[in-house]
Amino acid sequence: MFPRLPPATQALLIANGVVFMLQVFLAPAITDLFVMWPVNDAAAAAGYGFQPWQLLTSGFMHGGFGHLFFNMLALWIFGSPLEQTWGERRYLVYYFVCLIGANLCQLLAISWFTAETGRLYSSLGASGGVFGLLLGFGMLFPNRRMIIFPFPVEITARTLVIIYAVATLLFGITGWQPGVGHFAHLGGMLFGWLLIRYWRGQPPFGKRRPPPPRMRIVK
Repeated sequence: MFPRLPPATQALLIANGVVFMLQVFLAPAITDLFVMWPVNDAAAAAGYGFQPWQLLTSGFMHGGFGHLFFNMLALWIFGSPLEQTWGERRYLVYYFVCLIGANLCQLLAISWFTAETGRLYSSLGASGGVFGLLLGFGMLFPNRRMIIFPFPVEITARTLVIIYAVATLLFGITGWQPGVGHFAHLGGMLFGWLLIRYWRGQPPFGKRRPPPPRMRIVK
């Protein structure tokens, strides 16, 4: 439930904590500069335009201590086993691909919402990368049994991933849980799934070659 804390995961936790403290003491200046704003002419004219660095920086910012705490707890629980399995380099590549991919999906969503409603939406938080870690954990350890809030029973990691994916898709389509980056969550899971499939040589990136047949020579 609470794995050993490896170095890259520890560094990500510290970085998110430091950025949150900067938000507390320097807000709103730092927040307005580094959260992700929509691609929208009206927003840009008001001084809240999208900048490419926001795809990364918004993933280290949070809307409050509770937001930070639960994201970091999930990063620790799901990220640590992945880092121990993959090593620091591959783990960090995976995390940042998920985070930036999630924010690309969320950028499309908030740009569309801003254009349709006339309200200015922004986005921040590490949950896109965290949902990518959740997906990776479910793919590498599908039969690992665990108890995770809000489920009071023991379930497998594969089941947990399916439940969260379906719930996130449902909330994103229906709007039942406003103010949450559901499309970032889905984007993190999508890019994580694609990257793992790419590393494994599985479709849509090709088909893994079967191992050569074994032959036994009897003397």
